[in-house]
Amino acid sequence: MKRSVLAAVLGLALSAGGAPAQEFERNIMTGGPQGTYIKIGRDIAALGAECGLKLNVVESAGSLENFVGVRNRRNTQFGIVQSDVLEYLKTFEANDPEVQKAVKGVRIMFPLYNEEIHVLARRDIGSMKDLAGRKVAVGKKDSGTFLTATLIMDILQVKAGERMDINPDEALPKLLSGEIDAFFYVAGAPAALFTGEAIDKAKFHLLPITEAPLLATYTPSRIEAGTYSFQDEPVDLVAVKAVMMTYDYDVKRNAYHRDSCKTVADFSSLIIGGLDKLKTTGHPKWKTVDLSAVPPGWQVGVCVKAGMALDYKPSCKPAAGNAAGGADDSNEEYLNLLKQRLQQ
Repeated sequence: MKRSVLAAVLGLALSAGGAPAQEFERNIMTGGPQGTYIKIGRDIAALGAECGLKLNVVESAGSLENFVGVRNRRNTQFGIVQSDVLEYLKTFEANDPEVQKAVKGVRIMFPLYNEEIHVLARRDIGSMKDLAGRKVAVGKKDSGTFLTATLIMDILQVKAGERMDINPDEALPKLLSGEIDAFFYVAGAPAALFTGEAIDKAKFHLLPITEAPLLATYTPSRIEAGTYSFQDEPVDLVAVKAVMMTYDYDVKRNAYHRDSCKTVADFSSLIIGGLDKLKTTGHPKWKTVDLSAVPPGWQVGVCVKAGMALDYKPSCKPAAGNAAGGADDSNEEYLNLLKQRLQQ
């Protein structure tokens, strides 16, 4: 597992902004077309569009690809990732110089919401332990679902008979046709993949995930009865935090870094100022967002805090500027700025 994750993270060049000069763009890396990430990304892009700031919403394999994208893909200022990806990499940062280089400069912009860990299975499978010896789809490599499924099965010491590295949207028809026994899908409920009438509740159900060893890494959660048409009863399971990530751009380095830092500051201000609107008109997961729930061990970006200042006014066109000053390892400033903005 270590090698596959590290290969994904370290397989590309490690210097952000080192590519040849090209037209400046703003991009957020999200996930697949049926997932929650892409809908959250579109909600954020809509905020930008209201004041003339175009943000491209980029589909991706998920968390690992997004982490790499924020770290070294030009014109990619934002990405949405799962907190267990961050924890995994942080675990190896202290002992692996290559991982230290990969993680350096990557910052959290905002914590978002909990993502429920769905395991849709045949009715004869009653618990996570019953996945032993079964044919289980765990998500495509480099995706957040793949990482989470692998970690959970390792923690519980459950060995599947066959693990298929395919996306959930590929896995669902295979489950319905009997080719596999279960599949993992990490997504904020309600997940669009599970809507509609295709899933027969007499044959399939969501597995409860309540095993104590998982609670050191994941948060207890519940999907209420009726969330999906095949689900008559509430299901207790676990969730992982989704976070919006960015990079700590150095405004003294070059015009690209200045423009990118300004972009981060602008969208920081727009998201805080538009949070009530997002909760009203955006994806239902916005209603559960707690911007103060910063995962331990990771720092909020300097450019983010610049955009949180009470007197900050976002631009409606890209412009170079000194949006941020020197680095600050404390999140106290972020929390104070957040409190001031939300009290307005």
